[in-house]
Amino acid sequence: MPLSKLLRIAGLVFLAVTFIVVGDTAGKLLTAQGVAPIFIAWTRFGLAAIILLPLSGLTRGELRYFRDPRVLARGGLIACAIFCIMNALRTEPIANVFGAFFIGPIVSYILAMLFLGERPSKSRTVLLAVGFIGVMFVVKPGFGASLGILFALASGTFYGCFLAMTRTVSGIYRPRLLLISQLLVGSAVLTPLGLMTPFPAFDLPLGALIVLSSAASAAGNYLLVVANKAAEASLIAPLIYTQLISATIAGVLVFGDWPDAYAFLGLVLIACSGFGSLVAQRAK
Repeated sequence: MPLSKLLRIAGLVFLAVTFIVVGDTAGKLLTAQGVAPIFIAWTRFGLAAIILLPLSGLTRGELRYFRDPRVLARGGLIACAIFCIMNALRTEPIANVFGAFFIGPIVSYILAMLFLGERPSKSRTVLLAVGFIGVMFVVKPGFGASLGILFALASGTFYGCFLAMTRTVSGIYRPRLLLISQLLVGSAVLTPLGLMTPFPAFDLPLGALIVLSSAASAAGNYLLVVANKAAEASLIAPLIYTQLISATIAGVLVFGDWPDAYAFLGLVLIACSGFGSLVAQRAK
């Protein structure tokens, strides 16, 4: 792939993941004001579905695809992932949350080998091992891992399962259909819990944060769909690691959260794993 095109795609992915971080930053600010994580997750899916439905191209004939158990499972898995990450962000620095969240690619890697018959290259295996070590530095198992970090790990695990399930249907359904299906199914999964949660006392700043959380997340996910149309998933995946840059900057600027030495080393290793995968992919 020409370097100019690679840089354009990298810029698009970085913009997409930055939007997602902005949405999660707004979610963290909402939890700081006492808004329940389940309410944030519910409104994020619901408003994002409303925003993106006109852009999805969904037809009446495609509604039958929502009976596919794999489509339903994808929506349920991503809803669980967002619910868990909102709980994690309530108590943990945003960069650390994303560091633990990146257990997801490793989970996806294992599931792809066990159930999809994929055989990744040795270089990809080594780089994922480096990423796993980085996650362990962030998580610090047995040496201070908190409930929030465990929620982040759970979110990453759900997301890894979501990625593996996506691989099983990506060749069957068009990308925009998969995107709107996960939003609609996620909304349906979270609605009963959302309705049972006490609604916060709304004012203009709170309403603005709720809209920002949903709109930024919707914009980020839509841009990722656009990026996936322009390049193979194997090229896009390692670029997702640039999310750590946005998350670290957001944590410092908005919350004054600086990663400790171990967490910082872990974030560096995770970033090296992602960028190393990109270099290995381009060298093919």
